[in-house]
Amino acid sequence: MNPYFDKIQDEFVGTWRYRWLAFGVASLLAIAGWLLVFLLPDRYEARTSVLVDTRTALKPALEGLATQQDVGVELSYVRESLLTDARLLGIAKMVGLLPASDTDPAHQDRAIMYLLKHVQLTKESADDHQGPSGGTTYGIQYQDTNRARALNVVSILLQTLIDETLGGKKQGSESAQQFLESQVKDYEKRLRNAEDRLADFKSRHFGLMPSERGGYFEQLRQETAAIEETRTKLLVAQNRRATLEKQLHGDAAVAATAAILPAASSGGAVGMDTVSRIAQTRAHLDDLLLKFTDKHPDVIETRKTLAELERRRAAEIDSLRNGDAAAAASSVASANPVYQSIQLELNHADVDIADLRTQLAEHEDKARQLRQMLNTAPQVEAEFAQLNRDYDVNKAQYAALLSSFEKARLGERADSAGSVRFQVVEPPIVSTRPVWPKRTIFLGGVLLAAFAAGIAIANRLDRWRPMVGSVSGLAGYTGVPVLAAVGPAFPARARGTRRLEIFKVSAAAACLLVVFAGAVVLSRNGLRLSLPPALQSLVQR
Repeated sequence: MNPYFDKIQDEFVGTWRYRWLAFGVASLLAIAGWLLVFLLPDRYEARTSVLVDTRTALKPALEGLATQQDVGVELSYVRESLLTDARLLGIAKMVGLLPASDTDPAHQDRAIMYLLKHVQLTKESADDHQGPSGGTTYGIQYQDTNRARALNVVSILLQTLIDETLGGKKQGSESAQQFLESQVKDYEKRLRNAEDRLADFKSRHFGLMPSERGGYFEQLRQETAAIEETRTKLLVAQNRRATLEKQLHGDAAVAATAAILPAASSGGAVGMDTVSRIAQTRAHLDDLLLKFTDKHPDVIETRKTLAELERRRAAEIDSLRNGDAAAAASSVASANPVYQSIQLELNHADVDIADLRTQLAEHEDKARQLRQMLNTAPQVEAEFAQLNRDYDVNKAQYAALLSSFEKARLGERADSAGSVRFQVVEPPIVSTRPVWPKRTIFLGGVLLAAFAAGIAIANRLDRWRPMVGSVSGLAGYTGVPVLAAVGPAFPARARGTRRLEIFKVSAAAACLLVVFAGAVVLSRNGLRLSLPPALQSLVQR
């Protein structure tokens, strides 16, 4: 035969010897376990859920205009604070789980641990597609042996969650505003002091302040460059004037002036200059030659006068070449267009030279003044830059704090207007039937555990006092080969006896199952057992 089958048969036969002891143990354990199940107090579950929605119409309208606190952070803080010892102790006294006058630390710890064990907080995103900005559903569950107390605990936790979130948010906003307001006043005072220091510094160092042209060294560089540039322009203007003056007294202008004489004669011009008188004398000589001969005294006198005027004209031209102004005035040079244009350009050059000399003097004077301030102006400029820097920093910080303060105030007003909405999705309710313990399951589990314990005890007894039930087992124990096995003398009687024993065990098991069915019926009908008050608190834990 199969040795494994023989081994199993030996185990079964050895355990079967102690069947009634096993059944008795199982019955006692089952009844004791069922009594314990009936002693367990019923626990009712109260629950509620609230939706926190920050996606209101105000949020996009206030984007960037108001400071909006993170409601999720505030909710997480309040949610964690709900399970602190101090908060749970207060709730235990409010709902009657612990007498208000009880100051025993052991009792207080027991009440806190009971609440902490049976309170459950959940968090679930209401709209996963909206990300962090979507609504969030917060759930609260609590189990208690008293239905009214379970409902009361959940209601208190829900109201605390809503009130403290809004209150904490408002308190945080007020604290932020108070801080910002104090900082605004502080920087306003700093800004005013910086303005006063800057104004006083400007009044004490008037004339040494950096201008739009730049700082001290930049101004000195600009003045030095202006001096060089003006000197260059002056040199160019002087060279140009020298050239014009040379042209004015050159042969071209003199030749053009000498050429005026025939034109003046033919034109019959009348004047007191030499050219006009020469023209008049020549005309008079021509008239006399028409009347008289060359020997006539008037003709001779007129020729002498003409010769004298021509000598004077030649002297004037020589003087004109030498730059004599009187010669230019006495001659007809002023009527020469070439001479006039050169003289006009020369006058302009004189004006430009005078203007450039004035500018050069001004730039040199300014540069001299700047060089005199070489030891003081850079220090003044550095102090002025430092004052300006302090002023700019205080001004920028003041403006930023003032903007943040206004945003915080607008954010608080937005909160009051309903920028965060709490919507109770499921009002606090409590189950009508107990959620724990699952008595039918517990009763069945106790029965199975009792049967398993009885079988285990019978098997252990067989191991303690073993019995061989097969040929292979006998050979294994003795180490001697078994040649043959002798069966019972009356097989039919043995089979009848075996059937009777099986029937008795089955009947006893059926009775135990009937008791189990009765226990289930009684449990469903609400039968409960109670412990003495001294032990009841231990069972509740």
